[in-house]
Amino acid sequence: MRALLFNGSPRENGNTSMLLTRMADVFHEEAAKVDYVQLGGQPIQGCTACMECRKRQDERCVLEGDPINEYIEMMKRADAIVIGSPVYFSQMTPETKALIDRCGYVIGGNGKFLSRKIGAAVAVARRAGMMPTFHSINDFFLINDMIVPGSTYWNVGVAREEGQIQNDGEGLSIVTRLAENIIWLYRCTHH
Repeated sequence: MRALLFNGSPRENGNTSMLLTRMADVFHEEAAKVDYVQLGGQPIQGCTACMECRKRQDERCVLEGDPINEYIEMMKRADAIVIGSPVYFSQMTPETKALIDRCGYVIGGNGKFLSRKIGAAVAVARRAGMMPTFHSINDFFLINDMIVPGSTYWNVGVAREEGQIQNDGEGLSIVTRLAENIIWLYRCTHH
């Protein structure tokens, strides 16, 4: 199995990264390949809804100058995609939203080429906003005909200061089980 993890936080070693690293550790224990993308903090342009990706049918975004097309290629190679984002003000980070919008248009307009791959959202917040973020990221997977596994609770963590997620035992347990479920699901669908 090849897992692709996107960290939508501009904090490379922040709480979202720690949850994704926990998942990567589980994947590595099961001999899965892991690609990790530090998405947050990159200058990524939002979608302009120009519809060129649908006209051209080349599985690429017409906008150049950022790594979105590289990420689309990585998604095509992955068996499982995890997108994690912190919540700073009510929703996901702008980089995460740009990834979802631009990749979503390309994928949807080019035959839904991620169909039946595994997708999972992870969200972290101090107090609130993680559920809308969690749902919005999962909507990206669901509209692209992907399989979305669950865990023992919604895939969210509670933290504010860097490293504080280590005190959220339940959050760590949730993403550990999520990673185990992704591996299990992959094995069930690729026997």
